[in-house]
Amino acid sequence: MKSTVDEIRARFDADVERFSDLSVAQATAIDSKLCLELIADGAAAASPNATAILDVGCGAGNWTLTLLQRLPGLSCTLVDLSQPMLDRAQQRVSAAGSPAVATVQGDVRELEFLPESFDLIVAGAVLHHLRDDAEWDAVFAKFHRWLRPGGSVWVYDYIEQESPVIQQVMRRRYADFLNGVGGPGHAAKVFGYADQEDTPRPVTWQMDRLRMAGFSAIDLLHKHLAFAAYVAFK
Repeated sequence: MKSTVDEIRARFDADVERFSDLSVAQATAIDSKLCLELIADGAAAASPNATAILDVGCGAGNWTLTLLQRLPGLSCTLVDLSQPMLDRAQQRVSAAGSPAVATVQGDVRELEFLPESFDLIVAGAVLHHLRDDAEWDAVFAKFHRWLRPGGSVWVYDYIEQESPVIQQVMRRRYADFLNGVGGPGHAAKVFGYADQEDTPRPVTWQMDRLRMAGFSAIDLLHKHLAFAAYVAFK
């Protein structure tokens, strides 16, 4: 059985300090800092007049904070399962100068916002917690509905591969990376909770489902072993 929402929430409730430091929080996520910069630069170039962003699974606010460096006038809506994470994100984002910061504790699968509320949606390392195909389709449909015309969703996430053979190769190389970061046995620890909590999908599969949801242009920004970043435009 996969972890429940309450179990996932409890783990993140207890890990706020680590997720407030990008260099520590993303130690097991390959090229996370690069992808953060790619997404921030791309979003600022694609939507220089953006006024509203939705950060899904915002954690301690690292993604929104980086976007605000390029687009300082953004009004920010932060969503997370964890109230302690939201409290820290609100504190940090408000201090960074956002003119309006709203927080919503909850699961994106259960939330609703008015249509065409946002210019940008960012989902950093969160969608892999979705379970069956219907949940992915429903969330992608929400993203499309919540975006204004010309808006975009920016995703960085843990993925799997379409080919089982390639999945084995990438998992083995990712294990080498993890053990290099955390020492012998670290890969087993990370894979243990990832296999318990996560249900990743191939990035190619996600792109297909985004087109089914109505997105018209999709670009792969980066892919390395078990992680990828992409953008989809409404």
